[in-house]
Amino acid sequence: MPEALSSAQALYIGMEVVIAVSSVIGNVMVVWAVKINKSLRDTTFCFIVSLALADIAVGALVIPLAITISIGLQTHFYSCLLVACTVLVLTQSSILALLAIAIDRYLRVKIPTSYKRVVTPRQAGIAVVVCWTVAFIVGLTPMLGWNNLRNLQRKNNSIGPDLIVTCQFENVISMEYMVYFNFFGWVLPPLVLMLVIYTEIFYMIHKQLNKKVTTSHNDPNKYYDKELKLAKSLALVLFLFAVSWLPLHIMNCITLFCPSCQKPMFLIYIAILLTHGNSAVNPIVYAFRIKKFRTAFQRIWKQYFCCKEAPPPENQLSERLNNHHVLPQLEQNSV
Repeated sequence: MPEALSSAQALYIGMEVVIAVSSVIGNVMVVWAVKINKSLRDTTFCFIVSLALADIAVGALVIPLAITISIGLQTHFYSCLLVACTVLVLTQSSILALLAIAIDRYLRVKIPTSYKRVVTPRQAGIAVVVCWTVAFIVGLTPMLGWNNLRNLQRKNNSIGPDLIVTCQFENVISMEYMVYFNFFGWVLPPLVLMLVIYTEIFYMIHKQLNKKVTTSHNDPNKYYDKELKLAKSLALVLFLFAVSWLPLHIMNCITLFCPSCQKPMFLIYIAILLTHGNSAVNPIVYAFRIKKFRTAFQRIWKQYFCCKEAPPPENQLSERLNNHHVLPQLEQNSV
């Protein structure tokens, strides 16, 4: 049995290392792509960069800490708690970035003619700061007292006066906090809200496309076709996030509501790997689903890794002219 457990741990650690490297490289490419491609510097991609930075931190910081925790390191209670809270902060920042992206896409479709007046780069920057501030408040709440210290002190020999514990997530984080406050308060409601927003986005786009088809306007069709493709890609990012994180939160609910229920170790490892793997998968979605990212990734690869002459970025002037041409027509149609 120890050998089997040791093999499972070795496999888990090996997969974590692969995910960490992939996450850091992929999301650095995302930030790099936005930096070199001016057409990617709008408000939506500002939130995507925020999401990418959180994913870089997962690969560079959280996964190494998770590997350390899996070994069963003996640490001070509050040191271990800070490690666990770091994971919570980054998770919450990702959720809020996804919510900001959904709201941004909704406004693009709902008010296309006045969108740029309503949503400015300055407001997008403020929104990113607000998202990270809320993420820190939610994620660091256990440091303020809502943790497992009192429970450990009530149990005989669970923790000594020096507060040294085996550093594991469930040892330091209260399951009441994870289920009632984190999951029911700050994970599930945003996910449900995003589902409603994307449903409304798809409804409005299809409605507009049908209307434009009947009135034979081609330019608005191109505008809404582009919005539909991007909305599908971002909805896929949301879907993958939900699929990656819900299993772990469901296991937390089982821990709280059914303490006697046994959770196989391999299921715990799979749930943790899913959450970390989500940080590595977003750049893959962008590369395959969003042409501007794919072009920027190819340019970076050719120019900086293959040392080849990269083609110049797409002419942004034509795209700008197209947008100016489309929006007046949209405004006329909405009158």
